[in-house]
Amino acid sequence: MLTKLAEIGKLTEPATTLYLPAGFILEEAEKTLSQITSISTFLPEITRFIAGSATGAVIFWGETHKLVIKPPFPLKEKYLTAGYDAEMFTKLLMKPVSVGILLVRLGYYSIGIAQDEKLVAHKTGTGLVHGRQRQGGSSANRFRRRRVEQTHHFLERVVLHAREMFEPQSKKLDYFVYGGARTTITELCKHSQFFDQFANRLLPPLLDITNPGFDVLQQAATDIWSSRVAEWRETDY
Repeated sequence: MLTKLAEIGKLTEPATTLYLPAGFILEEAEKTLSQITSISTFLPEITRFIAGSATGAVIFWGETHKLVIKPPFPLKEKYLTAGYDAEMFTKLLMKPVSVGILLVRLGYYSIGIAQDEKLVAHKTGTGLVHGRQRQGGSSANRFRRRRVEQTHHFLERVVLHAREMFEPQSKKLDYFVYGGARTTITELCKHSQFFDQFANRLLPPLLDITNPGFDVLQQAATDIWSSRVAEWRETDY
C-alpha cells in the first residue's frame, strides 16, 4: 500500500482526493462524492463499498487512478482537495501502533500484542467443550448442562490469560481486535467487563478464522494492516 501511495503521490494530472473519517454519515458522504467530476456513474457501487466502514474511506479519483480504499486504522477527519494527496494516508500507515489481538472459538484461543505487524507477546491454548447433542431426553439435558459448565470454564480461562497479557499494557494499546466465532466473542464480552475498556479502540473483527493457533495469530498480526481496495476503470465499447 505504501508503494502504491508513493506512486500516486507523484502524479500531477487533474484529480480529486477525499478522506472520509471513521463514523461518517453515508448520506453526507454521497453529497460530497457527487461533487467529484466523472464519479456519478460509479456512485452506487462506491456507496455500497464504503457503507458501514468502521475506519472511514479514502478516494483517489482521476484519469489514471480511480481508487476507493478502506484503511486498516480509523481516519480522524474529513478532507477534500484537488490532486492526488496521499500524505494523510501515508502518515496513518507509517505511525507506530500497538494492537491487542484476541482470537477465540469454543475450545481454542490465541491472544497477543502486535507492534507494527510483529508479535511481541502471545499465548495460545485449548479447552474442552463438547459439541452440541441433538438427541432429546434426560441424557441430553445432562449433556447440555455439562456443555454450559465447560463453556463457562473455558471462557474463564480465556479471560484470565487475557487479563494477564493486556492489563499491564491496556493504556498503551492503540487498538484492539477480536477474531474467530462471532457468537463466542459475544459470549466472552458478556462474561467479563474487562473488555469494556477497549470498546472505543476496536478494529473490524477478523471472522474468517477457524481454529486459532500460533500461526493463525501471526497471520492476524499482518492482516490487521491490510487495506481493502476497490478500483474502477472506464471501458470503451
